[in-house]
Amino acid sequence: MRILGIETSCDETAAALLCVQRGVFTVEKNIVSSQIDIHRMYGGVVPEIAARNHITTIISVIQEAIGTHIPDAIAVTAGPGLITSLLVGVEAGRTLSYLWKKPLIAVNHIEGHIYANWLESRRIIFSAIVLIVSGGHTELVLMKNHGVYQLLGKTRDDAAGEAFDKAAKMLGLEYPGGPAIARVAAQCTHNGRHEGILQLPRPMIDTSDFEFSFSGLKTAVLYLFRDMKKNPTHIPCIAAEFQQAVCDVLITKTIRAAKKYHARTVLLGGGVAASAHLRAQLEYALQRETPRSEFHCPHSALCTDNAAMIAVAVYFHAKKKQFARWDTLDVRAQWEVYE
Repeated sequence: MRILGIETSCDETAAALLCVQRGVFTVEKNIVSSQIDIHRMYGGVVPEIAARNHITTIISVIQEAIGTHIPDAIAVTAGPGLITSLLVGVEAGRTLSYLWKKPLIAVNHIEGHIYANWLESRRIIFSAIVLIVSGGHTELVLMKNHGVYQLLGKTRDDAAGEAFDKAAKMLGLEYPGGPAIARVAAQCTHNGRHEGILQLPRPMIDTSDFEFSFSGLKTAVLYLFRDMKKNPTHIPCIAAEFQQAVCDVLITKTIRAAKKYHARTVLLGGGVAASAHLRAQLEYALQRETPRSEFHCPHSALCTDNAAMIAVAVYFHAKKKQFARWDTLDVRAQWEVYE
């Protein structure tokens, strides 16, 4: 079985061809056309520009992904995301479904990030705690089985990735903020917290719930940099402290959830999951605090938006015959996948 995945929820135009044989997934092609260089001058994604670029690249990206193959099913991200960007991918999927007479399946973008973990690991045992961290989402999810999710908590304001972008802009760093902060943070040669030089808060780290808040942390970066006279020599250590503050909150809440729900597995997904700093620290903390919970995280290239994760999510929908009609499928900018 071959599945064509299409992903256009934000600013990546992506298509992938996934081969499934006896439950084993092989990514034959995973094509991503990024718009980072286009949006960098604006410091963030401009929806109208993103949609126009999807229109100009979607056909060539799909052609490169499928080659001479006609897939057995088509998977397309239908939400959540930017409505104008989603429309491009959905219309492409609807058209191909009609022309090829192949089943079409709508996929939730967040579910795609969750299922990216299945591309590199077949042995994932339920129940699982899933930490989704991206530019638009920061959520802790209890996954009881395939397609069965319970939202435990989410951010009350900025998502983690959004906070990285905004903090980077305050420090004069480039977009996207996560990789920029990580590169600069690596230049910090001392631990300012121990010297009483740099101290940022860990918002909501001690609350008993699984909610997050990063807006105040972002503001704290602004005030700290201002108080230090915007001296560029302090930027590496401010970046390192900010990165560590975000990781501390995410890791603490994830471990607390894993313990409370006796999770057999902990999964990480979303664009911020590409952070080597977060991945390494979360894995180490889980080994120390919850050794019975196995940790899984996709390759960093599969954490950011791509279509292979959309295709693998569709496989589990197809097993349940959860198809959509090409002429009725529509986009949903706000789409909750949870119970």
